Amino acid sequence: MASEREEETETPLTPAVFHIMLALADGERHGYSILREIERYTEGQLKLGPTTLYRSIRQMLAAGYIAEADERPDPALDDERRRYYRLTEKGRRVALAEMARLARLVSLAQRTSLGRALGAELNLGGA
Repeated sequence: MASEREEETETPLTPAVFHIMLALADGERHGYSILREIERYTEGQLKLGPTTLYRSIRQMLAAGYIAEADERPDPALDDERRRYYRLTEKGRRVALAEMARLARLVSLAQRTSLGRALGAELNLGGA
């Protein structure tokens, strides 16, 4: 099993790659479904284009972060041209390392005057 340190060398991830990992965290999806899931959970704040999506998917496949799903839905129920992707164990470890990196970054930011100002602005008990 790879060490946490090895996954840290694979971060930081691009925002597109990290969002694709989040979209795949709970199960397999095809490309269009990934786009819709990202748009849904970002409440429309992030809309990846197809070029960014499929370029990122190619890179993620090459890096071993995702894999094409082995099983396909019944062609009568789905478009047989669709490719379904799933997060690999390596992808899950790298995503967790990225989450930890981002959590440390946010924690650091919250301890600065910017973070205290935002906390006060949001009435979070900051300065």
